[in-house]
Amino acid sequence: MTPLLWILLGYLLGSFPAGYLAARLVKGVDIRTVGSGNVGSTNVGRLMGKRWAVAVTLVDMIKGTAGLLLAKGAGVADPGILALTAFAGVCGHNFPLWLGFRGGKGVSSTYGVAFFLHPPLSFLLAPAGGLLWLLLFKTKGYVSLASLLSLWSLPLLALLLRFPLPYIILLAALALLSTFRHRENIRRLLEGKESRGGGKK
Repeated sequence: MTPLLWILLGYLLGSFPAGYLAARLVKGVDIRTVGSGNVGSTNVGRLMGKRWAVAVTLVDMIKGTAGLLLAKGAGVADPGILALTAFAGVCGHNFPLWLGFRGGKGVSSTYGVAFFLHPPLSFLLAPAGGLLWLLLFKTKGYVSLASLLSLWSLPLLALLLRFPLPYIILLAALALLSTFRHRENIRRLLEGKESRGGGKK
């Protein structure tokens, strides 16, 4: 396939609305009308509990990186094409066509990409970022803060691990994208109005 088709496939696979479908099929609820209004795993957890939050997280990780894995499996080796395909996958999660472009914030999908981006080094990269997320959440209690700081650690760690430049740029772009998606959380953090669970007080 051409690079454009890989990018399009990455977006379409990434746009699978896992959180929305879980809430709709199990609870009969439009997740966009509950809690933060976000379709990601954090909001799903508020509505349906931790097990469903974990399940949606795993699906979001897989769907965000599905295009990347298929491209690699088909023999695509150009880091630039792979990076764009992976970026499109996370954009699919954040801006899904099927939900009027109202999606999640891309944290789980970014971690899925980070894990499979450049093995075997990425098998170290994603867990390191995940460990930082856990430490920040345990010490500070804010999902949004832990997510943002851990995401920004990924391009720095990738630089230290000597990832190809397109992959480092990709991880920085995904961290920037998630920062944009967390802009309301950032505002609440600065105002002292963010709850420990990541939503409004």
